[in-house]
Amino acid sequence: MATPSADLSFALPRHTKVLMVVDVVESVRLMEQDESGFVHRWHRFVQQTVDRLLPTYCGRLVKSLGDGLMLEFANGQQCIGAALEMHKLIGEVSQESSAPIELRMGGHLAEFVVDQHDIYGTDVNLTARIATLAGPGEIVVSADLRDQLTAGLDADVEDLGECHLKHVREPVRAYRLAPVGGIRSLPAREGAVSDFRPAVAVIPFEARSSEPDHFVIGELIADGVIAQLSRSPDIRVISRLSTTAFRGRAGSMPEVESRLDAAFVLSGSYVVDGGKILIMAELADARRKEIVWADRVSGATADLLQAQSELINTVATATSRALLDAEIGQSLVQPLPRLDSSSLLLGGIAMMHRSSVRDFERSRQALDALIDRHARIATPRAWLAKWHVMRIIRGLSDSPRRDTQLALEQTRRALDSEPENALTLAVEGYVHCQLLGDGATAAQRLARAIAANPNEPMAWLFKSVLSTMWGSPEDAISEVEYASALSPIDPLRYYFDLLLSSALLTNNQHARAIQHARLSLKANRHHSPTLRVLLTAQVESGDTASARETLQDLLKEEPGLSVSSYLAIGSGASVTRQRCATAMRALGLAE
Repeated sequence: MATPSADLSFALPRHTKVLMVVDVVESVRLMEQDESGFVHRWHRFVQQTVDRLLPTYCGRLVKSLGDGLMLEFANGQQCIGAALEMHKLIGEVSQESSAPIELRMGGHLAEFVVDQHDIYGTDVNLTARIATLAGPGEIVVSADLRDQLTAGLDADVEDLGECHLKHVREPVRAYRLAPVGGIRSLPAREGAVSDFRPAVAVIPFEARSSEPDHFVIGELIADGVIAQLSRSPDIRVISRLSTTAFRGRAGSMPEVESRLDAAFVLSGSYVVDGGKILIMAELADARRKEIVWADRVSGATADLLQAQSELINTVATATSRALLDAEIGQSLVQPLPRLDSSSLLLGGIAMMHRSSVRDFERSRQALDALIDRHARIATPRAWLAKWHVMRIIRGLSDSPRRDTQLALEQTRRALDSEPENALTLAVEGYVHCQLLGDGATAAQRLARAIAANPNEPMAWLFKSVLSTMWGSPEDAISEVEYASALSPIDPLRYYFDLLLSSALLTNNQHARAIQHARLSLKANRHHSPTLRVLLTAQVESGDTASARETLQDLLKEEPGLSVSSYLAIGSGASVTRQRCATAMRALGLAE
């Protein structure tokens, strides 16, 4: 006999109705600025919505979400009519406020179950995710809801394409709605044409005391974090001289964005108690007016004076990761035309190295969109060339020869625009080394890359690949370690560990090779090249049992793998490639 709980879902009534999630944009900041004013304005809005708007449009308040609402309607026309009126109403309620409330809304034709307390179902969560696609003052709906509307009559409709939502397996077709005659095309966010890196402004931290001796500590924190962040090649850090002027200016994010061209703002405060200090730090996205990371760290005040301060390193590392995650996250969930160029580039790079074929294809779309926007800039073409290389290495290419030529076509066009672009020269050297087996040309391109920019991490990484395959194995280790020193905070850290593992394997340092291969897999567990290096090191060290487990993991990533198909994806003359083929044969992989 089934338990009551097991039968509960079948006993509950199921409904199919239109759901709308209404969300306050940056509610935390509004509460901090003026809690009583925000609560008063929000209460007025909710009361008028419930008393006046919902009865007019046959809607129902399902539940309050604290800083949002979930509403239910019988059909799409009623839902969108109410949504447009709610945007007008919140403007009226906030008309005389210095901190106006803005709403974003997401709608979906949803199926769900109901009890006396709440509604439940996958579509309920999906509706909330769709709301995250909307900007301030916008309405975004799913294709199912859009199909209930007549464009130009119920609303103006703009197709946002296939949008990727957090924790949703498949992309969702989404549409943006506006009053008839009021829609505008999504702006192509240009960003800085000459520098695609997201910019961060570090504001001197504020002392939570009036002690004069404590004032300088905020400057020390800012100086240290700026120095650390400046070592990341993926972030542009605003000058210390420019950010000092914003110390103590509450609510200055819009000014920082417009005056300093900074997408992110790091600020905070601190409390000193004897020899101890507690630092409160937060990173805000100035464009979206959202806090993307906040934390508290504590330690000895004297630590701030050390060359390798643990406190400063903790704040800088967390800031870098949160900033890059925020940019990459936007590239996954926002329509491509809405994205800043920095989000497109970082998203394209990150998704290229993920296991999902869907994300890999999305990477190509992001890089193509960036090239359409900035046709004369070399960087996106260099990464698109790398995409074609990755397509071959991952075994996704139906014509490795064609993808090799497409990669070289992108590097050629990039070098036509910027003849000494170090990243492009490095990628072209990698193509000649890894795919064509042309060590002489690869060495020439990589030497030019390093001469053009001795601090380009990818040039040193790919030089390590060259040394591993045809040069000095000892040099390969030092080159990849130097690349790591140039980019200590890097979103592709797993790739650095992979190439270090490969260099160590070439030097027959099997234990360390296995260690770094496992570190790489911890960050990217589906990366086939890493599994191949690990497998080879395990076989050569005599750990056949572990090697067989690794081979099974590899076959999950490449189900049709054989020794000959592996040798066909690059230069078969490479000693490291031949060692891997030998290891595969020893494990019984089909020839």
